[in-house]
Amino acid sequence: MFQGTGSDVGKSVIVAGICRAIANRGLRVRPFKAQNMSNNAAVTYDGGEIGRAQATQALACRTEPSIDMNPVLLKPQTDQTAQLVVHGQIRGILGAHNFRNGRGALLNDVIASYQRLQKQCDIVVVEGAGSPAEINLRDGDIANMGFARAANVPVILLGDVNRGGVIASIVGTRAIIDPHDAALIQGFVINKFRGDLKLFEDGYRDIERLSKWPGLGVIPWLRDCSFLPSEDAVVLEKHSTESAQKLLVACPITPRISNFDDLDPLRLEPGLELIMVPPGLPIPKEASLIVLAGSKATISDLEAIRQEGWDIDIYAHHRHGGMILGLCGGYQMLGKRIIDPYGIEGTPSEINGLGLLNIETVLTENKTLRKVSGQSLGARCEGYEMHVGTTIGPDTVRPLVQFDNGQIDGATSTDGLVSGTYLHGLFTDSDQRAAWLARLGLPSSFKNYSSSIDEALNNIAVELERHVNMNAIIDIARSFNRS
Repeated sequence: MFQGTGSDVGKSVIVAGICRAIANRGLRVRPFKAQNMSNNAAVTYDGGEIGRAQATQALACRTEPSIDMNPVLLKPQTDQTAQLVVHGQIRGILGAHNFRNGRGALLNDVIASYQRLQKQCDIVVVEGAGSPAEINLRDGDIANMGFARAANVPVILLGDVNRGGVIASIVGTRAIIDPHDAALIQGFVINKFRGDLKLFEDGYRDIERLSKWPGLGVIPWLRDCSFLPSEDAVVLEKHSTESAQKLLVACPITPRISNFDDLDPLRLEPGLELIMVPPGLPIPKEASLIVLAGSKATISDLEAIRQEGWDIDIYAHHRHGGMILGLCGGYQMLGKRIIDPYGIEGTPSEINGLGLLNIETVLTENKTLRKVSGQSLGARCEGYEMHVGTTIGPDTVRPLVQFDNGQIDGATSTDGLVSGTYLHGLFTDSDQRAAWLARLGLPSSFKNYSSSIDEALNNIAVELERHVNMNAIIDIARSFNRS
């Protein structure tokens, strides 16, 4: 199990790389994360949803993602509540008042999933959440040491040298966690190192001396990480600046934005600049396409768009002939009305949409979770649906997608400038992405997004084999399995 000294230290990427390195050695390996908190999710082959990182890690293992790889998924809806997904299906809502008791009761579900994965493979590589040093959250924990103790899983602590203070973060973790928890930690790994490794040799030995844990390697900055799908909203804080030489695609960052990894393939197009617009900034006037991404709380995110004044930017963009695309929740926002009669997103309510598509959405109690494929703009597309709600209206007679099973999805405005769909992964297919860029007057230069992910995983695995003591890590896992 890889636990971190904090959030965003690179656990998801390192677990993916370790999985690929183990798979490359001819061993059967599976990823596991007991509890994840993310609004970026993926549909599994067994009809559920899990965190996007675990789906990427499954790809690293060269296997299909399953609900057991992430048995508990928390999808934040407000600052105080999160939708609880257990074994891929909605089980209810957890609030700040019942979070600890609610998660502790899920340990049996977590252990059951872990044991099923163990039977499928030689090694399970587990990703922690946050940090075990958050000792105020230790009671009822199922994500870090609570799980490790219950399942008797050895732990490797991952520190981020790039953010500074890595010596204190690792040694400090040893100082404050329970001694029985500390006994499970078998070593540490330093991540995100830049520069001459010789300059860190003394610090590395100091960590070993003060923590009493052996060092298992120092990982350099992995540039191939940029090719992997995004999961954590932390990446949205690292927005880029506009480039006058490139075609601009802009996406506003709403409070509950979800599945924004739909846009990742656009980042890799050399002639295109994807601008994720944070609160407080206008949508760039120079944008050729505005994308409204998915949302875990469509109604409140639509209110946020209006509070930020982004609706004014969107209307002006449309008046000047600019194109607009809505994905899932963003598709619902583009319609005339969104109605929530069952209180799916809180209390029963309804709201006027942006009115750029002549459609209306009713949020329903049943959630659609399925993989799909078909045609759009004369090109192949495939991905998945993950939404609550039924959308109808005159503009659906001009659907954006025709599925292989004969069903249709999405809508297009009469002027052809505004479109929406429930399909996630629209830009993944090379021909489909090229068709969209052609509408914007830009040829596609980056061809195969899926291959780029696989190549990145291989490159990361090579770097880990070079800089981490993989033999020791595998021996640690096997010694605990024998015990």
